[in-house]
Amino acid sequence: MPSETLKRPETAATAHERPRLRPRPRALSRPVVLALLALGVLAATALSLLLGSNLIDAGAVVRALLDPSDDPGAVVWGSRVPRTVLGLLVGACLGIAGAVMQGQTRNPLADPGIFGVSAGATLAVVIGVYVFGTASVFVTLWLALAGALVASVVVFGVAALGRGLASPVPLAIAGTAVSALLVALTSYLVLADETTLAAYRIWVVGSLSGRTLDGAGIAAVFALVGLVCAAANVRSLNSLALGTELAHGLGENLLRARLVGLAAITLLTASAVAVTGPIGFIGLTAPHIARRLVGSDHHWLLPASGLIGAIVLLVCDVIGRLIGGLAEVPVGVVLAVVGGIAFIAIVRRGRIAAL
Repeated sequence: MPSETLKRPETAATAHERPRLRPRPRALSRPVVLALLALGVLAATALSLLLGSNLIDAGAVVRALLDPSDDPGAVVWGSRVPRTVLGLLVGACLGIAGAVMQGQTRNPLADPGIFGVSAGATLAVVIGVYVFGTASVFVTLWLALAGALVASVVVFGVAALGRGLASPVPLAIAGTAVSALLVALTSYLVLADETTLAAYRIWVVGSLSGRTLDGAGIAAVFALVGLVCAAANVRSLNSLALGTELAHGLGENLLRARLVGLAAITLLTASAVAVTGPIGFIGLTAPHIARRLVGSDHHWLLPASGLIGAIVLLVCDVIGRLIGGLAEVPVGVVLAVVGGIAFIAIVRRGRIAAL
């Protein structure tokens, strides 16, 4: 009978018999998480200024910051301040570029270098040394930026020829193929000339040591334009997370979304690579950590990824200074070890965060 299909009213006894779900622990709100990450950036900045291969008292460092003519002022202002500023810039750029890259390709293992940005910058620097015999800061910076931009345009052009811009797969495949070609050309040039090989060895490691702020202004301008492009791409990234068909149904212009995203990735990564050389793992791991803290909404994910990238790069740079003694370990080497271990831990604690 129809009356028999009605649910029995829940009494205290039946409620007691029904299994109860364990309440989830209340997570911190997103603004609080960003505020804590900002404090983490300040703490990492302080560590980067106070600690180094030269043992200097914290009070002496503070006095040198206030008065550059003080005794340790040459070390503080000549080494620690530039590498701290560059660490903040490069870490934030790579973290945000990684989040945009993974959102564009919907691939949790995507890295900013997959579009050939790092490979293009490296080849351009090698060509500059091989052909023109120059390795000055300004020339290297412009060559790296030009190489990164050209590589990205080539990748986008190759993907566009197949009319596959609606899918992230053609972009990823084109980026991998172009990167392999650029790496092969770079290897040929460095093996053909010893001077080029010596410059390449310094460049390819990725380091904050010995860097100056001479080209930081130019790199910061490109990074600022990249940040604007990334901010303009937020809505598209959230739509693309639902799938290209749904994004198109929501009125998203896929061609414009790909172009703006590619511009953001290229400018941010090129700015970072141009001043420090290629640095890996930040663009890969920072977005995963950020997703666990603030979720997948790119309005919160992009700033969180930038803050985490800055923290990770500065902390790893400090570790490299302390464990290497006077012969410091480049931050690229430290990141390869620490980043690899951290990413394995992320994977083992659970499946990779969903995009």
